Amino acid sequence: MSNIVLVVAAHSDDEALGCGGTMARHVAEGDTVYALFLADGTSSRAGADPADQERRQQAAESARQLLGVEKYYYLDLPDNRLDSLPLIEVVQPLEAVIEELRPNIIYTHHYGDLNVDHRVAHQAVLTACRPQPHASVKEIYAFQVMSSTEWNSPGVVPFLPSYAVDISYYLAIKEAALQAYALEMRAFPHSRSIPHLLDLARHNGAVHGLEAAEVFMQIRRIRQ
Repeated sequence: MSNIVLVVAAHSDDEALGCGGTMARHVAEGDTVYALFLADGTSSRAGADPADQERRQQAAESARQLLGVEKYYYLDLPDNRLDSLPLIEVVQPLEAVIEELRPNIIYTHHYGDLNVDHRVAHQAVLTACRPQPHASVKEIYAFQVMSSTEWNSPGVVPFLPSYAVDISYYLAIKEAALQAYALEMRAFPHSRSIPHLLDLARHNGAVHGLEAAEVFMQIRRIRQ
């Protein structure tokens, strides 16, 4: 039986950073994958203009095609200011997409990330996906995003992965999706550099006896 998978990310590029290989694997195994981005990703930057957002969406479309994702949704909420909105203004449009797609698996951010939009994304997902009767979502996993997950205070909800996905055959696709977001990547030895992200996938793989892996915190898994 195929799955409907939804990735709920704060910004376009977070999906490739956190679970690009896993998304590609879901697609290869016959699942239908979607992604939703909460914030516009550029409006908080000094000197930002509409062309910045257009370039970022073009990069996202390239990544979408490489990953084989069915559709990307953009809510275009204010970048790095999601905490300034009442949570319901984030939850309600997310609920509408969940109701439309009826996903059974969701991937989203870790609650302990430094980036405030990531934390709001996590909270919005759990609010929208409360396990009520007839709710479609049965599994929720939190991913890590370099330059956010590892940079917060160690006293704030550490990222403790409990679930690994073998992406040995999909690492090249993840790399290509990251290359599509070249403007958002940094030069090595920055933790959001492509060489480090590939090394991280190999490290996470080696920890589990695999060539490459993405790791997640399992937030919910309901077996019926």
